[in-house]
Amino acid sequence: MAMAKVLIIRFSSIGDIIQCMGVVGGLINRFGPACEIHWITRKDMAGMLHLDQRIHRIWEFDKTTGLSGLLDMAKQLRKERFDYIYDAHNNLRSHVLKAVLAPLPLVGPQVVTRSKERFKRFLLFKLGINRFDKPFRGMVSFRKPLRRWGVTDFQDDYTDWAFPVEMGQRWGALLQGEFITLVPSANWQMKRWPVGHWQELVRKMPDKRFIVLGGPKDTFCAEIASVAPQRVTNLAGQTSLMESCYIVAHSRLVVSADTGFLHAADLFHIPALALMGPTAFGFPTGESVKVLELPLPCRPCTKDGRGRCKLPEWAHCMSGITPQWVADEAGRFMDKG
Repeated sequence: MAMAKVLIIRFSSIGDIIQCMGVVGGLINRFGPACEIHWITRKDMAGMLHLDQRIHRIWEFDKTTGLSGLLDMAKQLRKERFDYIYDAHNNLRSHVLKAVLAPLPLVGPQVVTRSKERFKRFLLFKLGINRFDKPFRGMVSFRKPLRRWGVTDFQDDYTDWAFPVEMGQRWGALLQGEFITLVPSANWQMKRWPVGHWQELVRKMPDKRFIVLGGPKDTFCAEIASVAPQRVTNLAGQTSLMESCYIVAHSRLVVSADTGFLHAADLFHIPALALMGPTAFGFPTGESVKVLELPLPCRPCTKDGRGRCKLPEWAHCMSGITPQWVADEAGRFMDKG
């Protein structure tokens, strides 16, 4: 088989990029280890992709250059003469690229595009009619379009993630021994587990050490750490995206709602507990992640956590996941050794 040359188009966001990275192993399983994989993404999102050394080249698009910059990059990409193009984004930018790289449907590279299934989304979020496969697993949705190329085997035990050496130099001492990583933050309030629940989880696991990840504005992380400062290290606002992923990759267990770091744990095959509430599309795929959720008829009610809760008890789908339940499940993971 001649060496296949593949371009993946996915510009953002980090959670979607992480989930889309799950196709790399499948492409190699189908086209062989000599398969040359290229990926175009936004420049500010490229760091995560550099972790996977199986990606031959990462094309970093600077969104500030606008349409002219995109067209210039498209001309460079055209010189690569790709055999396959996977549009995993399906937006205006990706359509511009395809128009340049594959202007004629039956000539040049084979092209597949990931559908956003907008009509199904309308039915779900406007009429409450769910026609999606349940649960909606993000990685699976990125894999599905590749069936047209015969890419169906996604078994992947890749562990050689290329974290920069300085990560170990900075964080190595802190990450010695077992610890549980807590990810209490989320872009939208409705999909966050209550701060009091995080505090109670720490109390219910008095012999465990925790690291808390969050952004500089997530001041509530300090409230969680205050419960047991000798056992809880609050790194909110102190780590880059890459550093946070490094910590996730060295965790014994990750506890998170629907966040990019949950998907990073899934990609790295790190045991995790997924606290799933109102959102529809963030379910993990791998066997190392267990989903905790309540069987409420109103779920899912939102794409990403925005919107209004319909229940008298606001966001009961999250608050109803009890700290005892999470502590029991976490204990089972930790005891597996």
